[in-house]
Amino acid sequence: MGQTLLDALNVRLVGSGKKFLVLAHGCGTDQSAWQRILPYFLPNYKVILYDLVCAGSVNPDCFDFRRYTSLDAYVDDLLRILDALGVDRCAYVGHSVSAMIGILASIRRPRLFSKLILIGASPRFLNDSNYHGGFERAEIDEVFSAMEANYEAWVNGFAPLAVGADVPTAVREFSRTLFNMRPDITLFVSRTVFNSDLRGVLGLVRVPCYIIQTAKDVSVPASVATYLESHLGGRNTVEMLNIEGHLPHLSAPALLAQVLLRALSR
Repeated sequence: MGQTLLDALNVRLVGSGKKFLVLAHGCGTDQSAWQRILPYFLPNYKVILYDLVCAGSVNPDCFDFRRYTSLDAYVDDLLRILDALGVDRCAYVGHSVSAMIGILASIRRPRLFSKLILIGASPRFLNDSNYHGGFERAEIDEVFSAMEANYEAWVNGFAPLAVGADVPTAVREFSRTLFNMRPDITLFVSRTVFNSDLRGVLGLVRVPCYIIQTAKDVSVPASVATYLESHLGGRNTVEMLNIEGHLPHLSAPALLAQVLLRALSR
């Protein structure tokens, strides 16, 4: 990247507290996904926000197709950001793919993280023997074909499914950030995510994890939260939210904010 990583990924540090809190968004959104939740944390935390390199808010020239072939490159970005900001201890909230990025980062640097809060996390999206990830390979291939054939039609179909609940503002917001992404980057990142399998490293996590899962999520079966609870290596808690959708920070921000505050206070 020609510019510094902090500039390229739109890193922001906001809030007046003493403790650091990272809010890391999932694929298909950018840091604006946290805007309705952010006010709850500004009095007591220094909140670190940034955009994943694949986000539509980042110059697509920054996306190196050779480098971002696995989640490890995203972990490198996160750790470089925290080092550049002089952070030696933080709580981390990661949604979807960023939940897994946080898990990998904590394995590399366990002392950096006081707690991981994982929203809609999945170590593997594909079904396997004795494991229900939610998707068969053929289903995923159909999704990729649909994205390639007509990105706009795919977004218009996928956004309401992902939001799940009848919250038109959330559907509009998720659609907006999906449309901001360059379709070839969305497809490439989706392939990377769906081909990832982190089940084998979960036991290496020593940081306490708070797993937040909605009752009905088109992307992540509720059973995955239980799987994470029993396979992550640290002290783990699961909280099931009696709502629908993969994006509770967009569809039910007030509820999620209260859950996050409770998780952080434990």
